[in-house]
Amino acid sequence: MANRCSRADGSGDDRVGAVTVYAARPVSRVFGVDPGLTRCGLGVVEGVPGRPPKLIAVGVVRTDAGEDIAARLLAIEQEIERWLAEYQPDTVAVERVFSQHNVRTVMGTAQAGAVAIVSAARHGLPVALHTPSEVKAAVTGNGRADKDQVAAMVMRLLRLTERPRPADASDALALAICHLWRAPAIKARLAGQARMVGGTA
Repeated sequence: MANRCSRADGSGDDRVGAVTVYAARPVSRVFGVDPGLTRCGLGVVEGVPGRPPKLIAVGVVRTDAGEDIAARLLAIEQEIERWLAEYQPDTVAVERVFSQHNVRTVMGTAQAGAVAIVSAARHGLPVALHTPSEVKAAVTGNGRADKDQVAAMVMRLLRLTERPRPADASDALALAICHLWRAPAIKARLAGQARMVGGTA
């Protein structure tokens, strides 16, 4: 069976208090998934655009490279389902797969990402796909930032004393933060496109 290991820290989670702090601006909870077969990063943050987010949970799903692909994908799906049920996110953010030289790695990443997308759809949750450069730009201000820079900013933004490890866990949190901050702009763009389509109809 797959070796699944996750670390979640829901200490201090008080959604009612958070709503009070941010008054009329609704608090959003985003579940970030950094897809991968061997290590699939998971991270949940909560907050509003323009304010430092709050860490809800972070972890990673591990599967054995020697196992059958079906068993590995099932293990990832089961853990994602557990997180969706436990943390009740409003949105799921998944890294958009981009071309790499190693086709086998890309395929595994795409398959794990698809599992996350299907799980979100099963729960009726919207899914957002963000490229690595979009995530880096949103979190660090530099679309070419390296993993250490991203991890350092994730620590700073979430006020962590230790870096989430492995890097997949940190990347999942970065994805969640990226979507939390970009969501208003995405909604505004989609609304504008809808108005344009309606005006030309």
